[in-house]
Amino acid sequence: MSINDIKALTFDTGGTILDWHGGFSAAFAKAGQKHGIDKDWGEITNELRRRSLKAMLNLGENEPPGYTFDGAHRFTVDDLVKENGLDAFTEEDLHAIAFDAPHNFECWPDFPDTQPRLRKKFYVCSFTILSYRLILDTAKKNGLSWDAVFSCEGIGKYKLLPESYQTVAQYLQLDVSECCMVACHNFDLDAAKAVGFKTAFVKRPDEWGPGGPPDPEPNPAHDIIVDSFPELAEALGA
Repeated sequence: MSINDIKALTFDTGGTILDWHGGFSAAFAKAGQKHGIDKDWGEITNELRRRSLKAMLNLGENEPPGYTFDGAHRFTVDDLVKENGLDAFTEEDLHAIAFDAPHNFECWPDFPDTQPRLRKKFYVCSFTILSYRLILDTAKKNGLSWDAVFSCEGIGKYKLLPESYQTVAQYLQLDVSECCMVACHNFDLDAAKAVGFKTAFVKRPDEWGPGGPPDPEPNPAHDIIVDSFPELAEALGA
């Protein structure tokens, strides 16, 4: 089946739609300024991302998940605060970084105007390892209208487990080949493709912030590779 058979777009949301680096680094910097502390907040933010992501991928493979991504954000922030000599940070500071910041992430500016175009032709869904609450809060914050939100929190099987992708297709009452995973990460798209999804790679060069890891090279096997969301809409005929 070709991309003309796609009926649903399922979006990775954490990095593909939301600017996690800008939100977390600003929250760290604000707490640091409050206590007269200066650190490489960008690198600490990237380490938060690496560790919390590692804590979520394939969660639920052998036993029911014991926490959500909100929980992973919090225990990772707690560890990084201890390791970086940030003992002056208060409970209020920690909550602001681990919860308030991600629940108020801003989305990339080329998405809000493109989403309605895509929704005219497709089911446009958030399919994410983030918590339901985080997706709801950031949707309100950014004026986004998802046709559905599929959080692995509810599925009980987290990406990159094949059951997570298969379950979303079942919820949509679609064949996996009628679903297209949209992300800026090869690991998510490769796992989706392995179960039969179409895949679209949208580049997000600023995902890891200034001086962060370079934007990954898209796997050439992806069905669509574009630089922006408007280009994605064009490629899909929306």
